[in-house]
Amino acid sequence: MSSGHAHKLYRPARTPVHALPPHCKIAAVLAFVLVVVATPREAVWAFALYALLIAAAAATARIPAGFLLRRLLVEIPFVAFALLMPFVVPGEPVHVLGLPLSGPGLWGAWNVLAKGTLGVAASVVLAATTELRSLLLGLQRLRMPPLLVQIASFMIRYGDVVTDEMRRMRIARESRGFTARGVRHWGVLAKSAGALFIRSYERGERVHLAMVSRGYTGTMPVTDDAPATRTQWTHAATLPLAALAVCLTGWTLT
Repeated sequence: MSSGHAHKLYRPARTPVHALPPHCKIAAVLAFVLVVVATPREAVWAFALYALLIAAAAATARIPAGFLLRRLLVEIPFVAFALLMPFVVPGEPVHVLGLPLSGPGLWGAWNVLAKGTLGVAASVVLAATTELRSLLLGLQRLRMPPLLVQIASFMIRYGDVVTDEMRRMRIARESRGFTARGVRHWGVLAKSAGALFIRSYERGERVHLAMVSRGYTGTMPVTDDAPATRTQWTHAATLPLAALAVCLTGWTLT
């Protein structure tokens, strides 16, 4: 793997959450999400406790509440889908503020919103406390298929390169007086997209040849192979184990 690639979600800090190995945090977040999904939707109080657990993890990692809430905006399309469910899902009607809404639709909307929001929030905490390079190393340690890990690694590494190429092509078009204003300009944009694809493909070939000439055999070396300690796994398991206790209690009471 190459050196760390900073991203907008990552917030560097010295906290117990940042210090945990990446594969421990990935496993913990995955287990937490699975427990949340398995929780009965009727246990509304359980989702409030899950939110408190996420808030406690964010506070431990020194993640501001505003930062976390802004990153939750990514789920707006799911919110829009959930808001339609009370109007389109068939079932016994329930009157809310004078509107006849579907009872099963309301429960379905609540189910999507609560579980989706908690899953996104847990992912934001993970991304805010783990560098992209560390995330890839964590996936590799968790025995994710190496090919998928390498594809993700190259996407992250060369995404900015392709973006810069697009920017240079846009500047070149604008310096020649081109401005896309209608359908008649789509041909120029299509040619630009084709040229960008060819340039990216050729660059990928050159990079691959350079890697092969330096001994690349299909796998990337792991530069940091320190195994996680039992204490670190225990600390990482705190979140999913607490969520599991809440989930079991929810199934017992419903």
